[in-house]
Amino acid sequence: MSHELLRDSRLYSLLLHIDRALAAEVRAGGCGECGGRLDVSDYPRKPRGGPPPELAAEYSWRLSFCCDVEGCRTRATPESVRYLGRRVYLGAAIVLVSAMLHGVTEKRVAELRESVHPSLGKDTLLRWRAWWHETLPKTSFWIAFRARFDRPVDESDLPASLLARLDGTDRERLVAALKLLSPLSARPRSARAG
Repeated sequence: MSHELLRDSRLYSLLLHIDRALAAEVRAGGCGECGGRLDVSDYPRKPRGGPPPELAAEYSWRLSFCCDVEGCRTRATPESVRYLGRRVYLGAAIVLVSAMLHGVTEKRVAELRESVHPSLGKDTLLRWRAWWHETLPKTSFWIAFRARFDRPVDESDLPASLLARLDGTDRERLVAALKLLSPLSARPRSARAG
C-alpha cells in the first residue's frame, strides 16, 4: 500500500459517506437508554493526516447525537471509519502509515512528516506500533474478531497482515479494514431497557 492513498479525495469522500450512513442508523434507532429522539450534537475535531482541503470542513466535525429527553440527554456517538477512537490522526493515516513501517528510521519519519502531517514524529509512530502489536491483540474486540479468520492473522505484522487478508484494490482493502476496526471508534451503546 502506498501513502499516496492519503491524497485521494475519493477515499475521503467515501469514508464521509460511510460515516453518514452509520450515523443515520444510530439516529433512527433512538436513544439506547430511554428510546427518546436523538438530536444532532456533533463535536469539533482537528484531525491530522488529511483530508484534502475541499473536505476539511466536513472532517472537522465528529458525527454525534444527544437524546432530546430532559433528564436523559444521553450522548450517542456512532462508529466511524474516519476516526480511530480519540486519536488526532485520521484512521486511514494510522492504518496506512503503520502498515508501511519496517522500522522507524529518521529518514522514514522525515518522508512521512512531509506526506502525512508536519507534526508526525518518531514517538507517535512508535506509539502506533506498540498499539498494533501489544495493545490491540489483548483487547476483547480483537480476541473475538480474530476468530473470524480461518488462519491466524500475524499479530506481529499488524495492520499489514490484516490488510493482506482483505480483497480488492488498495483503497477497497483500506476501507474494509477501517470498517472492521470501526467498533473501536465508539463506546458500545446500551440496549434500551424493555
